[in-house]
Amino acid sequence: MGHRVAPTTPNLDPNSLARFVDPLPLPIIAQPVDYRPAPDHSGERVPFYRVTMQAIRRKIHRDLPATTLWSYGGSVPGPMFDTRSGQGVLIEWANELPARHFLPIDHSLHGAERDKPEVRAVVHLHGGKTPPEGDGYPEDWYVPGQSRTYYYPNQQEPALLWYHDHAMGINRLNIYAGLLGLYVIRDAVEDALHLPSGKYEVPLVLMDRDLRPDGQLSYPVSPDPERPWVPEAFGEAHLINGKLFPYLDVEARKYRIRILNGANGRFYRLSLSPNLDMHQIGTDQGLLPAPVTMKHLQLAPGERADVVIDFAELRGTNMLLMSEAFTLMQFRVASTPAPEEGNLPATLRPVPRIAESQAILTRRLTLDEQLNMVSESMGMLLNKTPWHMPITEKPKLNSVEIWELVNLTDDVHPIHLHMVRFQILDRRRFDAFEYMTKGNLRFLGPAMAPESNELGWKDTARVNAKTVTRIIVPFVGYPGRYVWHCHILEHEDNEMMRPYEVMTT
Repeated sequence: MGHRVAPTTPNLDPNSLARFVDPLPLPIIAQPVDYRPAPDHSGERVPFYRVTMQAIRRKIHRDLPATTLWSYGGSVPGPMFDTRSGQGVLIEWANELPARHFLPIDHSLHGAERDKPEVRAVVHLHGGKTPPEGDGYPEDWYVPGQSRTYYYPNQQEPALLWYHDHAMGINRLNIYAGLLGLYVIRDAVEDALHLPSGKYEVPLVLMDRDLRPDGQLSYPVSPDPERPWVPEAFGEAHLINGKLFPYLDVEARKYRIRILNGANGRFYRLSLSPNLDMHQIGTDQGLLPAPVTMKHLQLAPGERADVVIDFAELRGTNMLLMSEAFTLMQFRVASTPAPEEGNLPATLRPVPRIAESQAILTRRLTLDEQLNMVSESMGMLLNKTPWHMPITEKPKLNSVEIWELVNLTDDVHPIHLHMVRFQILDRRRFDAFEYMTKGNLRFLGPAMAPESNELGWKDTARVNAKTVTRIIVPFVGYPGRYVWHCHILEHEDNEMMRPYEVMTT
């Protein structure tokens, strides 16, 4: 991958700031403004929300000036939608952003040419089983002064989803500016498990950003002012729910912590200090079959994890949430015992494994990187095919396919498919040089089963370097045009995204 170029003005060292002086903000719960007929002609009236995209100024640390951000609904992250499975919602997404962007646009990228408006936006509900007209197709962007109303049927199992910008060619900049938020779906089956709820359920949105000394966002650029795109953006300031080094007061009992990696490109490897167990109960698309106890939790960009942490044994002490050498936040545990309902259930929700024999087709799809003469990354592709080429993946509605994701690069790529959920079958190392020179797929070891915390339904899968990752995908939902892509946003904005179309015949 290409090297990062130091900004002309050094960025702020976040470690120069006092830690744990700001309380952790909790997302505002979105409230409907009306009830309107569902567009599916069911006759049902569903909650209607209106959310504005707007520029705001917010303090991300007590000792910094207010930072300019772009927000949904006046906060970063935006308001959290708390919804029920089977009960659809309508959301009007109104673009009230400024006419000029404040982050560096690369007009050489496909979809971000100089003839395009500088500020464009479109919303994608990541993980939503959504009709194509409401999925946020990257070319369906609209400009300030316009809005779009999308219908989310919620005909899916409970899960922590998230919404974010998806505008072609500037998606990485719009999300870096702050355009993201959470969307929760619940149901009676999950309610019956009596997991920690209410104030004992805490969402955490992880984001890394670079800041200038004046507290403003700094986004890295290449040495070429005409082509400022860089292959990754790793920030030194780690924001949790929009705050730097926040703290949270907790009772000495179990909490349900629902975590999103909302970073552009950073992988988080989370742990607790002192060395306390986490019990993961869910992944991208809902509950696991049973809790998985772990010391470390890895999350790629776009992945979510649902974990239970029992603070009872740390009564009267403080605990840190860490990622490798980075300190993210502090939990302050009350000194008095706290009553709670029962133990964590030993079983959660069945996740029947899909038999490979159900697949009617296996597709072999490569992940590729283009390099120039000095091995600088010039961009990535899926299956060596640029975005604008004709659609080649056309699965049939209600069919099952296996996708073999062949990673020819040196990076781990989190691959996300819109509209569907899938299961990871296995991963297997292979000789990438032999494949690239002779087209021969020669494996270098046995297939490795997914990790125990990957045995639930997924919508984003880590595809390791020089490894074939197989996923099995039921194309259940709606016919129409969707996309699949790498969720490292810098890659996605530079061609590592392709359309696919679900066909009825």
